[in-house]
Amino acid sequence: MRVAFLTLGCKVNSYETEKMKINFEKKGHSVVAFDEEADAYIINTCTVTNIADRKSRKMLHRAKRLNPEAVVVATGCYVDSARAKGEVDESVDLFISNSDKDNLVEIVLERFYQINGQTLEQDAQNNCHADIQLNSLVHENMSEAAIKEEHTRAYIKIQDGCNQYCTYCIIPYVRGPLRSKSLEDIRDEVTKLAAAGYKEIVVTGIHLSSYGVNGKKLGEFLEKAGKPLLEALETIDSVEGVERIRLGSLEPRIITDGFASRLSKIKTICPHFHLSLQSGSESVLKRMNRHYSPQEYLDGVKILEKYFENPAVTTDIIVGFPMETEEEFLETVQFAKEVRFAQIHVFKYSRRQGTVADRMDGQITEHEKSLRSDRLLKCEKRLENEYMDRALKKNEKVLFEEITEIGGKKYIIGYNERYIRIAVNADEIKDAQSKCNTITDVEIIGKADDDDIILGKINDNI
Repeated sequence: MRVAFLTLGCKVNSYETEKMKINFEKKGHSVVAFDEEADAYIINTCTVTNIADRKSRKMLHRAKRLNPEAVVVATGCYVDSARAKGEVDESVDLFISNSDKDNLVEIVLERFYQINGQTLEQDAQNNCHADIQLNSLVHENMSEAAIKEEHTRAYIKIQDGCNQYCTYCIIPYVRGPLRSKSLEDIRDEVTKLAAAGYKEIVVTGIHLSSYGVNGKKLGEFLEKAGKPLLEALETIDSVEGVERIRLGSLEPRIITDGFASRLSKIKTICPHFHLSLQSGSESVLKRMNRHYSPQEYLDGVKILEKYFENPAVTTDIIVGFPMETEEEFLETVQFAKEVRFAQIHVFKYSRRQGTVADRMDGQITEHEKSLRSDRLLKCEKRLENEYMDRALKKNEKVLFEEITEIGGKKYIIGYNERYIRIAVNADEIKDAQSKCNTITDVEIIGKADDDDIILGKINDNI
């Protein structure tokens, strides 16, 4: 059986897709590119915005066109959202929710063999890999492939679910309650990833700051203030071969003096912190049901600056939230300048059926959302350039990932600890390919024509 995959949305989805691929391969089936003819197409969908919904549907329809006889499978967050709204799609043969992902391989195989007059038992008799327990999704399998498209870094999902219920967000309804991976499982998975050669481990979760907090009360999360997460990071740091740990998105309230102090003692931690803001206006934050004020957020940033040199603080901001006035939008722009973000991901507010914000008065027009998005993106570009000018040193340590072409020349590309993209002319390096997946000292020499890329050279004297 030939199986093709397409992943939309977050890195958690990418992680889960890779596990599905591995388990199909363990059963003796072939994983092929999405644009090839396959017997089954599995689209791991996203529903965070209306655009994500549309793209999910588009890819499902495309899969059916690629091979009308194939089993087309929709899984992920869009599935749960569409079910809640009673949506149907004749292009899709199977809808598999997030809660059933652990059983996805068996469900897909059962449908495929049902169509082709075979049973799972017959497949087991014919397949020497049939003793693999699919529904366990064993953690060590990730060491065999990790996230292949990421070249040198491997993602590990240590937490799932969210109970924060921001008024605009559908994710708590489609991802379910809080769950956390055990420290033993984390150590086992990372040990195998490090043995496979991965230098950087990216720690992800749907609400990563809730790692180890499996209760439903907000007070429990605040009381623990990230201690379980710190234990998980210290566990990863203790694994031989791990040279960098990069954190996924964090809840701003987790940044306390005690948390940052202990975190700074983990030497492999990258000083790159994605603290989701959503708005710099206190009144908008209240309507969003975000449980902090702009001042509390800023206090957290200052704590990070106390313990880390030039930390790269990145964020998400939503523009055009219901009833957002021009004055509230300008508060957000001014706050972004005050924080001096290294990067901002700008999103136009997207109505999600079933959320509180969907029922709010004062919905902003799409035209006005686009105007505000453009204005904030211009501000973001200036802040990003200012951060690179401020944070880059003469010499940087770069984890090289791949060789690519820029302006007709070949460069080897990588990232420093603060996730600044740095390129070195590959023609100036003997056997440049051998530098991939190595952390190398690079002397900074300037910016490329594409000013998102910093140019450097390898200097053996560094």
